[in-house]
Amino acid sequence: MKKEYIIPIFVPHLGCPNACVFCNQTKISGEQKEVRAKDVKETVEYYLKNFHAENKEIEIAFFGGSFTAIEEERQKELLETAYEYIKQGKVNSIRISTRPDCINKKILKMLKKYKVKTIELGVQSTNDYILEKVKRGHTFADVKKASKLIRWHGFILGHQMMVGLPESTKADEINTAKQLIKLKPKMVRIYPVLVIKGTQLEEEYKKGEYTPLTVVQAVERCKEVVNLFNQKNIKVIRVGLQNTNEITAPGEEGSEVVAGPYHPAFRQLVESSIWYDVIVAEIKKINTKIKEIELRVNPEDLNNVIGHKKENILQLKEVYDVDVILTPDSQIKNGKFEIKILKSYDDIVEEERKKREIHS
Repeated sequence: MKKEYIIPIFVPHLGCPNACVFCNQTKISGEQKEVRAKDVKETVEYYLKNFHAENKEIEIAFFGGSFTAIEEERQKELLETAYEYIKQGKVNSIRISTRPDCINKKILKMLKKYKVKTIELGVQSTNDYILEKVKRGHTFADVKKASKLIRWHGFILGHQMMVGLPESTKADEINTAKQLIKLKPKMVRIYPVLVIKGTQLEEEYKKGEYTPLTVVQAVERCKEVVNLFNQKNIKVIRVGLQNTNEITAPGEEGSEVVAGPYHPAFRQLVESSIWYDVIVAEIKKINTKIKEIELRVNPEDLNNVIGHKKENILQLKEVYDVDVILTPDSQIKNGKFEIKILKSYDDIVEEERKKREIHS
């Protein structure tokens, strides 16, 4: 199996025609300077020196800005630099992220020329009222049109959505996920809204006009959405903003996060919560009161089954009085588990009965 590597190149706010209420790309990406061909080359060379796997797949990814809204000559400058590495056999593909209203047939034809493989659209919501509320500058109709064009032209389609936008409810976010599923993306990213310095949302938060989700609320909402995508085999490639020197806990030195559901292991919280629900559902199917169980899981799933700071194991003990023994088993498929009852309360009662008989 090939080891997948991504070379991230951030182009914050380049070409973006909007200033969404939640967005400050310079703060989110940690990048402040304008990116040119020289910067692309330096970044790629740096990463290539540090990729050591023999069998590898390498992708150059232009993140952060609305790539296809950049002036065409600048797009070509950046893409040509990246494409040179494809021609040399050093890189396998290119990925870009952009806005739904910045996609058309001409743009897609140009991206094909430079061997762009994947296009991610910043959708955020499929509710037009919410899109207008956050000054997104496009509608869901733009999302549908762009998504279909991208797939028709043979690109891999990705979507990005947010939870906790102003006036967005859990129902809105579930509906967004369902609407995106219909557009057949291969992958999605899910971002809970953080209040970032220098944004309109920060002003609304300080005035009491916007209340961010708590970590617990954000985990619950993201869990619902992740489950929907998982059911349709759509890969969730990120949950939560990537931690950087700027994106860290509110109040920490250097943090640009004012408020919101920040957690350094946010994705693990979401995936662990999903595991907890599945395990509890399986326990409830067993028609006897359980005291101790063995869970056999794939080693890659072990941390999420245990939960952040052993939260799942502790909660199963506290809520259901069940002791859990975890056994890693590489024969178990990712996302699956086997459960075995080691001891039930019937066993305990029987043991006590036998002890009394011996002593009587």
